[in-house]
Amino acid sequence: MNVPAGRPRSPFWRLVTVDIDGTITREHGWKAIADRFGRTDEFDRLHRRFEKRTIGLASYLAGLMTIARGHRVREVEAILASTPRLRHLRRGVRALQRRGARVALLSHNPPFVLDWYVRRFGFDGYARESAAHVEVERGRIGPAIVSRPSKLAGAAALLARWKLPPRSAVHIGDGRADGPVFRRLGAGVALNPKDREVLEEADAGVFTDDFDDVVRLLRVLRPRGER
Repeated sequence: MNVPAGRPRSPFWRLVTVDIDGTITREHGWKAIADRFGRTDEFDRLHRRFEKRTIGLASYLAGLMTIARGHRVREVEAILASTPRLRHLRRGVRALQRRGARVALLSHNPPFVLDWYVRRFGFDGYARESAAHVEVERGRIGPAIVSRPSKLAGAAALLARWKLPPRSAVHIGDGRADGPVFRRLGAGVALNPKDREVLEEADAGVFTDDFDDVVRLLRVLRPRGER
């Protein structure tokens, strides 16, 4: 864990935003969904194209959502429940909340996935502006409606919801879509990043399977300009 030197200080962060896939999950959540539905090859091809930047974010998300089309939300929720993720997630979220922070999801996942994480781990909510939207009728997943999901727009919406300045917020993520959010807010934490570029864009990096380590880092991490 790459933690800034110094003793723990008084609580500062008022908003902590957290990505899901590859950040708090140990593997991409949609790979687990694709594996269960027998569409692993489709996921792998799509993910390679996105990583090589031959398709954009909207096309990538639309392709991912198609993997679950026709299945019931409860089927996906069962997969989410068994997807490997960081230990002590609920405990860590609660610890940050006790220190006065809102803890929200900032992810491109559709609302039915985000709602499950809110219920399961006690997050304070999420930003719809960053989410891919999917039609759900009578519990069954329908077509994706992906326009221009934006984590920056999502972060701005969360700040506005709780009337907070950007410098009072910190984002935790692992991918290139998280870099602009790191720069927009008071600080960014790269959690288990696979790309060195993401680590270099962040103010601190953590490689761990325990969310308690993230909580310990946030106790000493301060906004840029105050270190």
